[in-house]
Amino acid sequence: MTGAGVLVEESTGPFPGSLDADLIGRYAAATGDRSERTRAGLAVPAVAIVTQIWVAQEAGRGALVSKEVQAAASGGVHGEHDVVLHRPLVPGEPLRTWVRGFGARPAGRNALVTLRYSTLDERDEVVAEQLWTTVYLNTTCRAVGSPVPDHAFPADVRRSPVGEYTVTVDADMPRRYAEVSGDWSDHHFAAAAARRGGFDRPFLHGLCTMALCAQEVVDAVAGGDPDRVRRVAVRFASPAFVGEDLRVGVYEAGPLSYAFEADSAGSPVVTHGRLELRG
Repeated sequence: MTGAGVLVEESTGPFPGSLDADLIGRYAAATGDRSERTRAGLAVPAVAIVTQIWVAQEAGRGALVSKEVQAAASGGVHGEHDVVLHRPLVPGEPLRTWVRGFGARPAGRNALVTLRYSTLDERDEVVAEQLWTTVYLNTTCRAVGSPVPDHAFPADVRRSPVGEYTVTVDADMPRRYAEVSGDWSDHHFAAAAARRGGFDRPFLHGLCTMALCAQEVVDAVAGGDPDRVRRVAVRFASPAFVGEDLRVGVYEAGPLSYAFEADSAGSPVVTHGRLELRG
């Protein structure tokens, strides 16, 4: 296949939203956030902005991703996610999100397609940007648009450990996360649906896994204060399974920058995680 995987710079939206106190509190409970401020809805967890793009993601895929790529693919998985917060989010403020084609490139037998989500406030200022990269399996495309910003870390950062932290993915976590994200995909709840995707049992949402990792890093290096976070980026390697522990390793990676990775049931789940704090 030689066509472009995405309509670069084409956009759709806006999609209105808001992170009100109730949503923030439920998101904090779903992701095990221990901060009293976030559980009370007084501060927005670092990755909670992802709750504002589920509707935009579905619409963006329909309007901006090549129909040829979607039809030819045997499936699709969430490959990478990158969140940049231009300022701390304010609980309850009106928001609206635009989704735009960012880039696509071949990767072996697969196609990597990235959409960009820009969330604006009432003054038309961008408060958050997200890059969502989907791996379309067993199809390809030609390279268009921009490559995603790098967030890989060299192996030698493991010589500067901050700590290792363990989170249990309990049986009710997928339901709690689905209630705040809107993602009720069957493979998070039914073994038969998970098997159709090549897994033997239900698994946690990738963006919930990202939130669990980010929360451990924020607790470890930012005193649990989400307002200090400027960027969180991850590469998804495999799912975290329900009932298993998620082990998160955190490392120093430069001034105000930290690397992290996670594994579950003996397999890597998140690789090349990066969290950056404000100066």
